[in-house]
Amino acid sequence: MKPKSIRSKITGIVHVACLCTMPFGSSVMPAVAQNLFAPVAQVNDSVVTAYELQQRVQLMSVLGGSVTEKVALDALIDERLKVDAAKRANINPDDKAIAQAITDFASRGSFAPEQFLTLLNKNGVSSQTFRDFVTSGVAWRDYARARFVSRVNVSEADIDRALRNNGPSGGLLVSMSEIFLPARDDNERAASERLAKQIAANPSIAAFAAAAREYSVAPSGKEKSGRMTPMPLGNLPGPLRAAATTLKPGEVTAPLSTGNAIGIFQLRGLSEIDAPTPRVASIEYAAYYIAGGRSEAGLEAAAKLRARVDTCDDLYGVAKSLPESVLDVDSLPMNEIPSDVAKELAQLDPGESSIALTRSNGETLVFLMLCERTFETSENADRETVKAGLQSARIAAMAESHLAELRADATIVRK
Repeated sequence: MKPKSIRSKITGIVHVACLCTMPFGSSVMPAVAQNLFAPVAQVNDSVVTAYELQQRVQLMSVLGGSVTEKVALDALIDERLKVDAAKRANINPDDKAIAQAITDFASRGSFAPEQFLTLLNKNGVSSQTFRDFVTSGVAWRDYARARFVSRVNVSEADIDRALRNNGPSGGLLVSMSEIFLPARDDNERAASERLAKQIAANPSIAAFAAAAREYSVAPSGKEKSGRMTPMPLGNLPGPLRAAATTLKPGEVTAPLSTGNAIGIFQLRGLSEIDAPTPRVASIEYAAYYIAGGRSEAGLEAAAKLRARVDTCDDLYGVAKSLPESVLDVDSLPMNEIPSDVAKELAQLDPGESSIALTRSNGETLVFLMLCERTFETSENADRETVKAGLQSARIAAMAESHLAELRADATIVRK
């Protein structure tokens, strides 16, 4: 595997902001660039300017190299909603908290804060833009914890089960089903969120399977009635792992955003397995982008690629004469991987691939390959640490659902 670049060290952060990966398109539209302080969106009583959009596109480009204007604007709109909610609750991060967050952020790429800010400035991103980005994240984290911590009850039995699932005595095999609904614009997202609530209100396994066949835009909908491949609990991304430990069979998660779609998941069942299921700490994976989406030509190109490659290293040879944007290879902690990507990777072994995902409104097919998993060690797991992890995962799932409600209730106008 070729050495990671600086971008690869820090690219995971942008995934937290946009929850998806798309081939980089254009810079800010020329008409918009003529007036950088013109509003490009209004969110309730506040506006997002063309300058902010330009800066966010540039920031995401520096961090991850894979972003579109729509993704950047969606992130800015969500941040307005998050900051407004925090302010209404009198939550305003102080300078010390923000400075610590910037230090933590920079350290993920092995930078000192000053080095990281200098890197951003050299690439056209102002320090204030980055500070605003970090401040919104801190405000939302503190708001979510203040709002939901009292609703989260992590029992001793939950901790025992988490320790058992990640220890040498065995673990759980999780069976879940999925439905992905389109959310390419505000109207489509609102309609899908209403439909998700209707589906969740009738949570029988048969009804969920029927809804998957009728409504899901994921290939598993019509092909498998939404059924995912059973997998060890430790392979699941955080929100789904938390759901699997709290839902009863037949119950459905709150909607989870995956960029141009929202996903809901139903727990079908849990079964004991003898093999240990340690929790995944990080995953190295490759995404190779194929023009044409799920067209006959796109699927044929994916099949030919599958026949040529056995490992992620092989993809470098395929892409060596192509634009850099064709292939992304990242090694990221589980909580920094886009949720739809993490869900697909959970079902793969190293060297296996998936073509379930698309980007650019379905025009680009993602050939996703798992390179390697790194597992946490838990011989001396601390009960308080395990409890804190379970609590954080459940708060994050509640916060994501709450953000969807804020988005649905807001007045959002794109210029």
